Amino acid sequence: MFGHLLRDVRRAGRLHLISMVVGGLIGAGLALGLMGPTPDPASAVPVPKLHPSAAAGLVPPVKPDSAKPAAPETARPPAATPANVSRTVAINRGDTLMQVMVRAGTDRGDAHAAITALSDVYDPRRLMPGQEITLTFDGSGDGLRLVDVALNASAESEVVARRDTGGGFAAEAIKKELAQQAQRANGTIDDNLYMAAKRAGVPLPVLSELAQLYGFDVDFQRDIHPGDAFELFFDSFHDADGAAVKYGPIRYARLSIQGTALRLYRFETADGFVDYFNENGESVRKALMKTPINGARLSSRYGMRKHPILGYSRMHRGVDFAAPTGTPVMAAGNGVIDYVGRRGAYGKYIRIRHNSTYRTAYAHLSRYARGMKRGKRVQQGQVIGYVGSTGRSTGPHLHYEVHRGGKQVNPLTLKLPSGKKLKGTELAAFNMARANIEREMAQTPVTRQLARTE
Repeated sequence: MFGHLLRDVRRAGRLHLISMVVGGLIGAGLALGLMGPTPDPASAVPVPKLHPSAAAGLVPPVKPDSAKPAAPETARPPAATPANVSRTVAINRGDTLMQVMVRAGTDRGDAHAAITALSDVYDPRRLMPGQEITLTFDGSGDGLRLVDVALNASAESEVVARRDTGGGFAAEAIKKELAQQAQRANGTIDDNLYMAAKRAGVPLPVLSELAQLYGFDVDFQRDIHPGDAFELFFDSFHDADGAAVKYGPIRYARLSIQGTALRLYRFETADGFVDYFNENGESVRKALMKTPINGARLSSRYGMRKHPILGYSRMHRGVDFAAPTGTPVMAAGNGVIDYVGRRGAYGKYIRIRHNSTYRTAYAHLSRYARGMKRGKRVQQGQVIGYVGSTGRSTGPHLHYEVHRGGKQVNPLTLKLPSGKKLKGTELAAFNMARANIEREMAQTPVTRQLARTE
């Protein structure tokens, strides 16, 4: 049995060897067939030789890794920096222009030079919190180099200081083009004038002017009742984006109080005097304003009262208006300041001499308006100080007095002389101007959304 098995193994080995040889020959033949016949050197087409420089242009030479060492990390070129970098920053309370510019990345020397140039067209001390400044830098070098600084000086102009060819800065004021648009607003007073005007979309600057115009005849705390009404006609001015950035003076106002309409028209006389007159040509201005503060509450009247601190009854020779600390206080009339400073229980105090008969006094102020000093001439409605609680006081309020012939009198019952009354040709000119205002107003629709009111 083992003999047969051995013969079978030998036979299988020979067959395996023969198959390997045959397979190899067939594979070689296939390879030669794919490659094609070997060309005869005598009949081969000659291949032109390329000049070494031409060959180099077609196929760049490959150098071994050892011929060009890897560049160190520090040899990489810096990332590309934009040529100009713009930054807009806002003024915070207490900031100076120098602080803001340096904080934004401006070199202190450049900031000083730019501010010096700006001072020729704008006073940097007029900057207000929230005002924005745009700085442009050249970022193509190692650091940021100031190119220009720009800010809105007002709704109508922008000031810019630019770097000149000599390396310094030159400033200019650029006037903005504003579009003028007539606005008309009206409303019914359900709670108070402020809320009614706000619902009608009246901007705050216009509302403040309205309160001043009627401050001679109307006590807004006592005289206004639900159902009273108002109407206003004024101009708004819009920038290139259509936003209202400024409001013109009131041209016409009507305040209807318990059925009585008080109408006022703005009019400029031949000598350039601008004032507000009723339909009869009588000026709205009186010698003194009844209330030299807006939005305040009458908290204590003139007369006998129990003193809140001393605890006994004594004469209160003025009126008190409760208002938040910092509320502006206005001069009740044209005049000259004859006292400014602390005055015992009055605290911080200002007194204005209006003429040989009348003086007004303002007490418990938190601070004085800039420039207030003895001998300074002030105009009616000009801010002279701010509500406070200095002196003998239980809380922030304005104590207001009117002195007539050296004695305090009740400001709320005082009968004051009227202002100018138009006559003759001036009255005729006023009547024509009044008719023009009424015609233009009739052609202007009432607008409920007038731009921003803040």
